[in-house]
Amino acid sequence: MSRLVRLGAGLSVLGAVHAAVNTRLLRRPPAVPPPVRSRVAVVLPVRDEAEHVAGCLAAVLDQRGVPGLRVVVVDDGSTDGTADRVPADERVRLVRATPPGPGWLGKPNACAQGAAAAGDVDVLVFLDADVRLMPDAVAAAVAVLDDAGLDLVSPWPRQLTGSAAERLVQPLQQWLWATLLPLRLAERSPRPSLAAANGQFLVVRRAAYTRAGGHAAVRGEVIEDVALLRAVKSAGGRGVVVDGSTLAACRMYAGWPGVRDGYAKSLWSALGGRPAAAAAAAAALSLVWLLPPLAALAGSRAGLLGWAAGVAGRAVTAHATGGRAWPDALAHPVSIALLDVLVARSLAGHRRGSLRWRGRAVTGAPEGPASRRMER
Repeated sequence: MSRLVRLGAGLSVLGAVHAAVNTRLLRRPPAVPPPVRSRVAVVLPVRDEAEHVAGCLAAVLDQRGVPGLRVVVVDDGSTDGTADRVPADERVRLVRATPPGPGWLGKPNACAQGAAAAGDVDVLVFLDADVRLMPDAVAAAVAVLDDAGLDLVSPWPRQLTGSAAERLVQPLQQWLWATLLPLRLAERSPRPSLAAANGQFLVVRRAAYTRAGGHAAVRGEVIEDVALLRAVKSAGGRGVVVDGSTLAACRMYAGWPGVRDGYAKSLWSALGGRPAAAAAAAAALSLVWLLPPLAALAGSRAGLLGWAAGVAGRAVTAHATGGRAWPDALAHPVSIALLDVLVARSLAGHRRGSLRWRGRAVTGAPEGPASRRMER
């Protein structure tokens, strides 16, 4: 056991160092972006988003430096009057989505129809309704796309949290890719397995999107954003996650019920799609970031070092991505333990076929081991 504690503590230290280096290398948008010369369309898929759609669109329509901006709102069978809250504006087109056909999940289906309705544009911006953009968000994201010569960028919004459950779980998303994914290598490498993305705010060149097969190529993927980046890379493109904490904000789930049900629908896919793969991933995370803190309670110095390194990596990532570092980072082992609970719940629900989201059954193809993002 002591050897396992030392192994976990050592890996925790390496993870903290990597997170520190990674967040230093994280691409950041310009504070004052130049005007966009490309033709840009924002695609907003919505399903029962009456609470959010008007506020989201107000922020989109307030974008600066994007002349000729088009907006396509795809109403995916809403029953709460979402479409009635879409403002009448010549820049906004409302599309009533046809239901997903065999092999299609709801969000890829809506995004594909929105991209088709966007017409002849150079850049597509996919956005979730609970995201609020800052006035220069689209122009800054396109500037990163152009300056770095990339085909896809995923500006990671600042994640807003309210309840204790949100504060424990939500920060694990950016902590995971900051700790485990070498960002600059992922950006340069043609390997699709090196990928992280966030469908809350995703910007892609139309040409690269088309070469990759668009959302039709990821029609059955629960974690369609990572899958889309992998498809872009498979088609010869380049893309990476970038800092979006100054560009957008999003409260992903509210309270424990939202966290519990939201992650249950997708963690089985995020961790490999197979019980053995998911269990192995959860065990590895627990070995490195849960076992040493538990050993520290029994007086292990190696365990204390492992806990301190985990806290440091969590704090560094929070500071770099607009999150709350203190005192939340101190509870990092609790976050890992709660993640284990959510993984078990997700696998059980997938095995029973009981997972649902927004009134639809959740199925889909399993993701590969690099799809470590916990999808909304």
